[in-house]
Amino acid sequence: MDLLIITGMSGAGKHTAFKILEDIGYNCVDNLPIPLFRSFASLASNSPNNDKVAVGIDVRSRTPISKLENILDELEGDGKKVQILFLDADDDTLVKRFKEERRTPPLADGGRTIDAIHRERDEMAFLKKRADYIVDTSHLLVRDLRAELTKIFEEGTNYKNLNITILSFGFKYGIPTDADLVFDVRFLPNPYYVDSLRHKTGNDQEIVDYVMNSDVSHKFIDKLTDLITFLIPEYIKEGKNELVICIGCTGGRHRSVTVARELYHALAKHDGDYGLRIEHRDIDKG
Repeated sequence: MDLLIITGMSGAGKHTAFKILEDIGYNCVDNLPIPLFRSFASLASNSPNNDKVAVGIDVRSRTPISKLENILDELEGDGKKVQILFLDADDDTLVKRFKEERRTPPLADGGRTIDAIHRERDEMAFLKKRADYIVDTSHLLVRDLRAELTKIFEEGTNYKNLNITILSFGFKYGIPTDADLVFDVRFLPNPYYVDSLRHKTGNDQEIVDYVMNSDVSHKFIDKLTDLITFLIPEYIKEGKNELVICIGCTGGRHRSVTVARELYHALAKHDGDYGLRIEHRDIDKG
């Protein structure tokens, strides 16, 4: 039997996650009182018709969420494996969602929403640390969350707790608001000043050849790759689950796209504990 705890920050999408898991065959029970969880796990494991069970446990319970830690330790000691899905989102996103839905966090007690979020984050820290899967929904649409959970729980895809996005952009259009690391590549050879290359992009081989036809370009890619591969394990140990690496040039069409692609290919060669994708924000702008 697969027993899954769905938990995480209030406002991070647990209700939506339950609907998705029901659609892919899980029997779901939400807001189970913590003192009942041990008995529930025993009953579920002895029921032949409950091969997939998801249980929602979070700070809504009147019992302090910290009591769950001892129960999980006891179940693991008895050889019962309980997986944990932790849904998270950044503070700004959570505040925005509560305001849009005209709701207050469970721990608000009449105070400010942001203070309640900080308190909840502290109380939930041990569960996030124990989680098998951490999904940050800050920038996910419902269809994106469905795709993520389907990959994990239906298709059996090996899940990576750190997802890296390499994003090219143009400084003239502003630095991406969700950037974690920003690198300026405006010092590299610029194809914009070559009439035959100006209309092309960093996805065209002619641009790649022009930008990379320099010792400085190759040295920069090597040093950047070394830096990022050094940082990734440290971010994973710190508990970070999303890393946005932004590569910027003036317009976001030539040099930044080329360097983003080179970095993507370099990181893809490493068998690291992370997911990897690439985006070009401004490649189609004039």
